Amino acid sequence: MCGIAGWINLKTDLTEQKDILNLIINRLSPRGPDASGSWISPNALIAHKRLIVVDPEGGAQPMVRQQGENRYVITYNGELYNTSDLRSELESRGHKFFSSSDTEVLLVSYIEWGIKCVEHLNGIYAFGIWDEGKRSLFLGRDRFGVKPLFYAQRGDSLIFGSELKALLANPLVKPELDAEGLAEIFALGPARTPGHGVFKDVYELKPSHSMLFDIDGIHIRKYWSLESYPHTDGENVTIAKVRDLVLDAVTRQLVADVPVCTFLSGGLDSSTITAIAARAFASQGKGQLNTFSIDYVDNDIYFKPNMFQPNSDEPWIKQMSESFNTCHHYIKFDTPQLVDALIDATKARDLPGMSDIDSSLFLFCREVKKSSVVALSGECADEIFGGYPWFHNEKMLFADTFPWAISVHERTKVLSHELLNLIKPEEYIERRYRETLNEVPQLKGEDRIEARRREIFYLNINWFMSTLLDRKDRMSMATGLEVRVPFCDHRLVQYVWNIPWDLKMYNGREKGLLRQALKGIVPDYIIHRKKSPYPKTHNPSYKKAVSKWLLEILNDSSSPLHQLINVQTVKSMAEGVSDNSNPWFGQLMAEPQMLAYLIQVDFWMRENHISII
Repeated sequence: MCGIAGWINLKTDLTEQKDILNLIINRLSPRGPDASGSWISPNALIAHKRLIVVDPEGGAQPMVRQQGENRYVITYNGELYNTSDLRSELESRGHKFFSSSDTEVLLVSYIEWGIKCVEHLNGIYAFGIWDEGKRSLFLGRDRFGVKPLFYAQRGDSLIFGSELKALLANPLVKPELDAEGLAEIFALGPARTPGHGVFKDVYELKPSHSMLFDIDGIHIRKYWSLESYPHTDGENVTIAKVRDLVLDAVTRQLVADVPVCTFLSGGLDSSTITAIAARAFASQGKGQLNTFSIDYVDNDIYFKPNMFQPNSDEPWIKQMSESFNTCHHYIKFDTPQLVDALIDATKARDLPGMSDIDSSLFLFCREVKKSSVVALSGECADEIFGGYPWFHNEKMLFADTFPWAISVHERTKVLSHELLNLIKPEEYIERRYRETLNEVPQLKGEDRIEARRREIFYLNINWFMSTLLDRKDRMSMATGLEVRVPFCDHRLVQYVWNIPWDLKMYNGREKGLLRQALKGIVPDYIIHRKKSPYPKTHNPSYKKAVSKWLLEILNDSSSPLHQLINVQTVKSMAEGVSDNSNPWFGQLMAEPQMLAYLIQVDFWMRENHISII
């Protein structure tokens, strides 16, 4: 995994802009702590920061390939899981390879197939290829946006990068927020409209899209979509196919030339990956698999079961680790660490995010990185198999909005009248929601409930899953750790997409189909465990700490929050004795997380010298 960036101008000589290129490279250092490189030519500046995972010697970037009289230059962030398949096919077409790196395979794929190369890829990726002969730049992003890729056009220049901080290092890109950017932060955040870069005229290449930039401008193409069609496989065949797809996805993603570990919460998803990985390690003589879990000081005292979190993780983790002889690492954080890391998390995401849900993951990844370079994680299973409460609770299912953000009032009550009038949050949310529903590939003949669940799955994959994938990439890569997400394999997602709900709910259980498919792979005690989400702190000291900090911010008249929030309402929240436990985003973000989110907004605006236009 790496950081990528570039600056293309087909009408101006860029060779004198080396200092800016170096600044961009430095901004991306956390993503690629092992090596850096650049390509400088009159019309293209290409930058790369490398985290070495495969082929330390042969995978240096930017990688240049000469084909005839033409040169191709690639900067690439990601991993291809079908590298060997692609290499074999390309060799059969006459191509030769000089390394074992997937970077070279990707570059040769472009030379062979041009802009259609992305259709052949299985992996997580964001890349740019400068075609010197055609004087064009080709950008590609993986099907679900696991790897980020932002861009901005300024005059004749096209600027791109893995993170917003890389774009903002270029003086052509100003940190400006208009009404739409403010709506992204205060109406939708920590979610973000697909393709939206928040800052004015800054964009993110959408998942499953590619872009060609040449003398005629920008040309964007969607190269892959979910397809809806009747599911014709019987029950047994369906179970077997899901099992095979999961096994293949996890096995492919264990390949690396550096230490690999798994995240283990004791839930179904992480336990599946751990079980497959531990068996693979044992069969290949690799020794014990390292597994990692996260918890918080005094959570055993303050944890109370609820609809979203029915039980704590530790007993299940212990059983799994013993069952598969893993070397398990229990990592525990206290409130002061979580609060302090709110700043680190904001810097990593370049935006205000999921408050302590982000900061805890940042701290966790930083600890994991001390002994591993690659980790496998269980994200995306809930989105594709229907694990969240809003798939099952009829009120949430038929709420005519994003089901993880039903409590709009919990966020609008903290906003100033001026901001409310400017961004009109309810209208903005409604617009983004309707836009997404219009994209859903409907299946004729489905009844009302099945059709609605298809909409909910689509909303989850394109919004909620994207938010979690963004969080996972940014918090992990900020510590130089690569995290892979096997359940995000597009073959698995496409197959499960059309499986009827009754079969997904096999034996009347949430994710029942996945549970049945994993019998014999995962122990029965995990198969029968009720879903529990990513653990958060339940210690009341967290709200006290963020309240104290936010009140100090509000006592500073120079804080940008003063023009954006209802100060009195927020002060009342911060000074309140009891928490409002009603989530305003997802399952985990309630009143303490709203206070922490505002702390992140304040820091983000000051740090980036953001102006509102």
